[in-house]
Amino acid sequence: MLLHAPAKLNLCLYLGRRRADGLHELCSLFEPLALADLVTVEAAERDEVVCPGVEGDPAANLAARALAALRAAGWEREPLRIEIEKRVPVAAGLGGGSADAAAVLRLAAGEVAELPAIAAALGADVPSQLRPSLALVQGAGERIEPLPAPAPHAAVLLPGGGGLATADVFAAADRLGLGHGPEELEELAGRLRLAAGAGASPLAYPELLVNDLEPAALSLRPEIGEALERLRNAGAAHAILSGSGPTAVGLFPDLAAARAAAEGLDGAEAIVCEAGVAPPRTLPQEAAP
Repeated sequence: MLLHAPAKLNLCLYLGRRRADGLHELCSLFEPLALADLVTVEAAERDEVVCPGVEGDPAANLAARALAALRAAGWEREPLRIEIEKRVPVAAGLGGGSADAAAVLRLAAGEVAELPAIAAALGADVPSQLRPSLALVQGAGERIEPLPAPAPHAAVLLPGGGGLATADVFAAADRLGLGHGPEELEELAGRLRLAAGAGASPLAYPELLVNDLEPAALSLRPEIGEALERLRNAGAAHAILSGSGPTAVGLFPDLAAARAAAEGLDGAEAIVCEAGVAPPRTLPQEAAP
């Protein structure tokens, strides 16, 4: 079985206060990107998750943890070998690891009842990726409200080398005193629901496309500001930091405009992709593992 694990873009990210469990309340619009990891699943003698070219403890891989969690929940499918071809930059604020974990969890859809709870235990971005679509996401990622697919638009991504730890960015945000109170977050959620609920392109409500983590990420990686400015100078209708960064994202009305802008970004390792629509979850040559 060949699966797509699409990256996600935070069209906005409003930060709340730190909760008693150490997590932060959030209010965000998540949308999938056509950019996706490729996950190959096949029968094996024992469970194994491999991700060629990615350093680190394989057991710490979110996809490996997802498979282990399914087994702990009683999933009895035959042993599987799962290989992940990384196309989404690592540690770039695009949710690649969460997408991989969600793709693994989807293998047990209809067989394990508590998939949303397992996803939430794995990470804040995983629950929304069980069904990649435009969604209003609140809480620490566990409150997900699907919204209509937006009008066509595209994105140019400047990953900036990745490697910016989410925990470091949130810690910097706390030091800077960033964040909103509960009433503010609810008011913002209402505005986002109204703006995005009719299927409009996010370019129709740019005043809401704000990432509260941007000052914190900039304090750790000042070059993010340069990347955002380059996207604006290249003609982006709006430029924003994705998630906790360091990926800078320029939004464009269509793929043609995005490709033209990317060609003008001298020396930049730009990624151009359609936004708002996830690739198929399985490729046409799908076969049961």
